Amino acid sequence: MQRHSARLPSLFQVFAALGLFLLLAFSFTAKLNLPIQLALYIGWFLIIGLGIKLGHQYKDLEKAATNGIANGLGAVLILLAVGALVGTWIAGGIVPTIIYYGLKAIHPSIFLAATMIICSLTALATGTSWGAAGTAGIAMMGIGQGLGVPAPVTAGAVLSGCYFGDKLSPLSDSVILASSMSGVEIVEHIKGMLPIALISYIITGILFTALGLHYAGNVDMAQVSDVIAAMDKQFVISPMSFIPVGIVLLLLALRLPSFPVISLGSVLGIVWAIVVQDMNPLAAINTAWAPFQIESGVSFIDAILNRGGMESMLGSVAVIVFGLGFGGLLDKVGVLETIAKIFERKVNSAGSLATSTIGTAFLGNVFGSAMYVSLILTPKICAKNYDRIGYHRKNLSRNAEFGGTLTSGMVPWSDNGIYMASILGVATLSYAPFMWLSFVCIIVTIVTSYLGWFVDPVEPNQQHDVASDSASLDGVAALQKA
Repeated sequence: MQRHSARLPSLFQVFAALGLFLLLAFSFTAKLNLPIQLALYIGWFLIIGLGIKLGHQYKDLEKAATNGIANGLGAVLILLAVGALVGTWIAGGIVPTIIYYGLKAIHPSIFLAATMIICSLTALATGTSWGAAGTAGIAMMGIGQGLGVPAPVTAGAVLSGCYFGDKLSPLSDSVILASSMSGVEIVEHIKGMLPIALISYIITGILFTALGLHYAGNVDMAQVSDVIAAMDKQFVISPMSFIPVGIVLLLLALRLPSFPVISLGSVLGIVWAIVVQDMNPLAAINTAWAPFQIESGVSFIDAILNRGGMESMLGSVAVIVFGLGFGGLLDKVGVLETIAKIFERKVNSAGSLATSTIGTAFLGNVFGSAMYVSLILTPKICAKNYDRIGYHRKNLSRNAEFGGTLTSGMVPWSDNGIYMASILGVATLSYAPFMWLSFVCIIVTIVTSYLGWFVDPVEPNQQHDVASDSASLDGVAALQKA
């Protein structure tokens, strides 16, 4: 990207600017109880000030921020659609029905492993971790609370499944973006991820099964029976309520765009609320915007079902807008490029390539505040190292995907962190330690890379350059299918 007469920032300038941003982000969220949106907003001016000092024009910086926002607006549309889906599916009795039958069918000892499997299959079929968390994830959270499993643990199992399925689905926005930005065919990208992903999935499944056995002995079945009875009293429970779920999953599996499909799902939720639950039509329609409200007298049910609606997502929308703009400014000013130069000096093997790429992708989430920022910038920054040393670009796309996708939900101010915390009702830093698939997958990737396993050497400097700006735009445009 042209910077005219502007220069790259020094390491001191980078660490000073990003250090101030991290101080703002942590103090606002952890100490001052102020919204992260304000920290991101102030962060814009930190980076703009740095950019002007480096010789950039304000108009160019503002354009970089707006371009960054434009690249991720598809995520905003999906976020609002999922909010409407959650609200209407609760009102229509769809989510309560899934929780009801789940409590009756799933044994506590296998609950956590079953949660990971169900969420992974949902994400694999639909290609969206957000959609999987907003449907199957919410239902599993309800079942988990009914069984007495701590919410952060259940959320960790949900996200382990959602991100596993998302990164192996050819329908996924992250798969499309990571492969296109690395110049790799989607099928090759998925094949490159598959061995490590499956090994990590099996290890994580064993860990969740072992933990599930621990909680199985503490389940109060009387409480489970009370929850089932309360659900039956508050809602009309019927197998027919699985029809909207089947329709939405089928349409997404047929590779239809997510935004209209999820929006159709919310319409079906309204129909079910009116026809099956005998809800006032205007009140049913309103649940697409405002959170569903219920007073069942059972605190668990009220906590898990009083949510949803587009209105509940507006804070997340603000985070995504500010975060994408912040990421655009970082790219324009050259902050991540300067950081990457630190890694470049130490990169001389497949193991150091994997470590530096995953680290760069994680920093893209931390400072870019969005998975899209990470997946766009990481291949651009790291590709030359793979070409220089001589490793196939599918290693680049795999490592960028693992570092960008699997860590996105761990950052409290990122788009994924805010969304998952909102949709699952658990603080990001509470569920992050239980995102075991992410930790296992990253560890396995780094260890096997140092051992020379699952890497593909090629002749140095023989591969094509990183996707050009036009190719990059094609990859970003593919996000509209997210």
